[in-house]
Amino acid sequence: MGWGGRFVAWCFWTAVALVPTAGGALAQSQDEDQDTHILAALARPASAQLAPVAPLVPDPERWLVFSTADIWHQGGFAYGGVLWAPSGLDRTGPVLKLMFGGGLYQYNSGALGNLTVTGRELSAVVLPGWRFVRDNVTVTLFVGYDRQAHRLTPDDPSAGLRGGYDGVRTAFELWYQPTPWAMVAADAAFSTIGPGYNARLATGVRVFDAFYIGPEVQAFGADSNYRQIRAGLHVTGLRMGSIEWSAGAGWAEDSDDHSGAYGKLGVLTRR
Repeated sequence: MGWGGRFVAWCFWTAVALVPTAGGALAQSQDEDQDTHILAALARPASAQLAPVAPLVPDPERWLVFSTADIWHQGGFAYGGVLWAPSGLDRTGPVLKLMFGGGLYQYNSGALGNLTVTGRELSAVVLPGWRFVRDNVTVTLFVGYDRQAHRLTPDDPSAGLRGGYDGVRTAFELWYQPTPWAMVAADAAFSTIGPGYNARLATGVRVFDAFYIGPEVQAFGADSNYRQIRAGLHVTGLRMGSIEWSAGAGWAEDSDDHSGAYGKLGVLTRR
């Protein structure tokens, strides 16, 4: 494994280590996917777009290794994985995403006298799909297998998510650059487990020809009784050698009357 791969692995395990340390009560399961930081790999720097086409076309990059951590004052999640595009990450063709991770969440159980229940979730996803690339628009569609395991403390027999589950997950990703200096990113996913969903929309402008910055909004839902909405700012596509960073921060509110700041950090590398 090269330096870049070891660095990404270190970042992921550091993110996982941060999750149990999130203080106070923990967030209800959000069925998080948060895939648009992965789309930063498709960002084309303005200088590269304006430069003449090189006479030799390099071998396309086909592998994307990624990890991300998401924390707010009620808890957190972390995941990592790999995306394989045999035709090339920036070309039309089949893709395969493998993703794993977990986190902590909480809810108030009416069946247990409004007692606070803490849940621990582990998940694994196998998502084959197809990527469509045309000019400055990239759309990727996925459908595949979703595995989740939920452990509750104390045990709550009335919980909708309790134990292990197998389901189907569908997902959608969009990356659009209307100009070399602007971007629009969106993603959404739905799982039959719960069922659960998440969706995100972000826009941004390129600063110093180094990264994009702009507003983002995001929504989560799980088990038909929990919802969370976020609004904040993101930084996307900051390259440092072979490593690319994305981050976001803002304010979140949920259906359990919890509110507070959130923060997330993503790192990826391409091969």
